[in-house]
Amino acid sequence: MEFGPAPIHVRMLGPMTVSRAGAALALPPSRKLRALIAYLALAPHAVNRAHLCELLWDIPNDPRGELRWCLSKARSLLDEPGRRRIETAQDTVRLDLADCRVDVIDIGLAMQQGIDKADPARLRALAALFVGDFLEGLEIGRSPFFNSWLTAQRRRLRACHTAVLEHLAASLPSGSEESFACLDKWLHLAPFDRHAHELLLDSLGFRGQWREGEAHLAAAVRTFEAEGLDWRPLREAWREVRSRRASPAQIPVDADAAPPRGPADNAVERAGRASIAVMPFVDRSAQAGVRGGLADGLAFDIITRLAKLRSLFVIAQGTVFALDQRSVGPEEAGRTLNVDYVVSGSLRRQDQRVAVDVQLVDSRTARIVWTDVFDHKLDDAFLTLDEIGNRIVASIEIEIEAAERNRAILTPPTSLDAWQAHHRGLWHMYRFNHADNEQARHFFEMAVRLDPTFSRAYAGLSFTHWQTAFQRWGEQGPAIDLAFETAGQGLIADDRDPAAHWAMGRALWLRGNQDQSLTELRSAVDLSPNFALGHYTLGFVDCQSGDAEAAIGASDYSRHLSPFDPLLFGMLAVRALALVRLGRLDEAAGWAVKAAARPNAHVHILAIAACCLAMAGRIDEALGFLPLLRKAAPSYRVDDLLTAFRLTPDAQALFREAARRIGIG
Repeated sequence: MEFGPAPIHVRMLGPMTVSRAGAALALPPSRKLRALIAYLALAPHAVNRAHLCELLWDIPNDPRGELRWCLSKARSLLDEPGRRRIETAQDTVRLDLADCRVDVIDIGLAMQQGIDKADPARLRALAALFVGDFLEGLEIGRSPFFNSWLTAQRRRLRACHTAVLEHLAASLPSGSEESFACLDKWLHLAPFDRHAHELLLDSLGFRGQWREGEAHLAAAVRTFEAEGLDWRPLREAWREVRSRRASPAQIPVDADAAPPRGPADNAVERAGRASIAVMPFVDRSAQAGVRGGLADGLAFDIITRLAKLRSLFVIAQGTVFALDQRSVGPEEAGRTLNVDYVVSGSLRRQDQRVAVDVQLVDSRTARIVWTDVFDHKLDDAFLTLDEIGNRIVASIEIEIEAAERNRAILTPPTSLDAWQAHHRGLWHMYRFNHADNEQARHFFEMAVRLDPTFSRAYAGLSFTHWQTAFQRWGEQGPAIDLAFETAGQGLIADDRDPAAHWAMGRALWLRGNQDQSLTELRSAVDLSPNFALGHYTLGFVDCQSGDAEAAIGASDYSRHLSPFDPLLFGMLAVRALALVRLGRLDEAAGWAVKAAARPNAHVHILAIAACCLAMAGRIDEALGFLPLLRKAAPSYRVDDLLTAFRLTPDAQALFREAARRIGIG
């Protein structure tokens, strides 16, 4: 790994050191000074002084005075002539190390860029940065908030170290000394990581070290058994190594005589759906060791809501809470459980507010997929956590879907399983054009062929037929029938899947059965209150000829749940159409323009924007949309819009008059 010259180099792995131009600087003996520098260096934004005082000082006589002393010492250490790195503004403090080298920041950037793409040289350089634990020896007595942060950072960086070693081991020649050294470090960090044991067994088999392999397997079985973990996959992996690499004469007595176990519920194979574990949230307002409060309730609620989505394999609450009681951190738990994603977070109450920090991590790469902070007024604890839980679950669903779509698009089509084919279909579906819609249909058909019980794939397939009918990309009658038929197959596969009811609701709307459509869509949101597409489609139906005020509420709530949704243009357009029906034309124009600005907005959305602007008297702006409209559909007329939607007669008249004024009547 190559880095440019930096005036200052801060190392936080191992005992903290600061060097300038290669020469180590003498650090003051104050632990709190070093802790302050580390905390500010990793803070994503300026930090309030009151927070720093609470973090590091246990109500001393003058915490702000001690903070000022530490800041002055940090300035003398880090600032240079003409370059102030300690920045203070009003009541906040920020440490700017943008021109410096910080080992843990370098590691974090590498993780976010994707270490799965890194070559062996870069992986070796990353691995070399891990010379010790994060801020080794820097625990501070009577500073529980700092020590909690320190523990979280150590767990995160150990997970990063493990991920680097895993990818480095995969890039090294099997059986090489470097590979063995890498696997040894990996197992030291993650002794229950099944993949590391399997690679070590394979390397021993490659070398023909069968007795060493048997000894390692026996030791691993005893360790897994003592922790209540399923060791049987290790035995199967060893059998596979022997069958592939050994002749019968080479195989000694094996370890198959280990005592049998019942089915394990705490390890999961990647067989279709992505898997996820939600670890207990940390209550930073509670006394140490106290459990069972709002934080645990929130984690349990998220587990329940994710399970209701029916799209992910969700590890049961008992398993993750048992691991947490053994002080297993989120990252290690993800690898122990062999899941794809781990959710973790913390909750803090202060005055009449509650703040929840949450992050979603890819277990195998230690990459943070998504992180956010939810800050709410605590009028009613249960209602507040219900609202936060809805937003967290909706965000997790959309972020995992995006990650899986991107992963699937890089997989050769001939190697796709049902889950990957489904997400390859979603990747094309969300482009909202005829060619991609056909590609999406092909991949959804592949998914249901590979797994006829995959309700989500049927829902996607139904949506492609719905699009064909709605956009008039083919014969409408057969497309409507296919949308209804495939939605029905999804319900047969899993009538508890909200997406299956969503697909049926859309198909029934196409068939002109609005009341039945609304019933199915309400079933979707009843099954999963955080299912953003269900709320959006309720608004879609209501905005045209139902309850316009309800449509606005549904649009707003769907965007609240999923603010970066691929169908965001539709959510915005729903609000615009409802406002037209309410006579609020200026507002309607503003929302329609926002909808048309989305990169995947289709031709009907452009037409809605142009017509809404004309209704509001903004003719020049409306005419500005005509080139885009003509490029998307050269012969487009207002009848195309009114045929696709089912607007009330009054709303139709408004659109016809607006279209006449801009030349598409």
